[in-house]
Amino acid sequence: MAEMINTNLALDERTDLSTLDTKVSSLALASISQETHGLLLRMFSDPYLLEKEERVSMVSQLREFVEQFPDVSELRVLLGMALCVNFDAQAAIEELRESVRLAPDSFIAQLKFGELWMRLRVTDQAEEHTLLAAKLARNLAQSEMARRQAASIRTMKREGVERGGYSAPLQKLTSSLRRFWARRRSEPVVALDLS
Repeated sequence: MAEMINTNLALDERTDLSTLDTKVSSLALASISQETHGLLLRMFSDPYLLEKEERVSMVSQLREFVEQFPDVSELRVLLGMALCVNFDAQAAIEELRESVRLAPDSFIAQLKFGELWMRLRVTDQAEEHTLLAAKLARNLAQSEMARRQAASIRTMKREGVERGGYSAPLQKLTSSLRRFWARRRSEPVVALDLS
């Protein structure tokens, strides 16, 4: 009986923490200014619509929100996406890595981290995070997004489009030449009699 009460208390504590995390996340996301909200909507519709000044402004505003709420994974995902649009891949990697660390069970954190690795052509990491996202999908739309991203990654791997893949054509040429020279060496030399 005492074990059952302890288990219930532990479950209540986890539920309370989960509820608290959800409330903090909601508060953090609700605190995003109208200006930043508008820039985010434009970024989601078409990232190429944003001018450089708008991208820089959006990134700086999102950094402020992340400083206010450092433990909110969703804000870090938004910042990571904005950094990608602003062509700052290294900072985006760090933000999305931290987002995944804070919320390893977050579908969007895993999916976006996988997408960033895919765009950087690091297909093994992309595949790993996309698979995790697919397992975390809670509805058909999320499943479809993860499925499409995984299909793109498989296509990239099949076509050899991955980091370091640019050396593959040269390697094929050199290996073909080596095989050709090896065959020529192994063939017996026959002297021709021209008389």
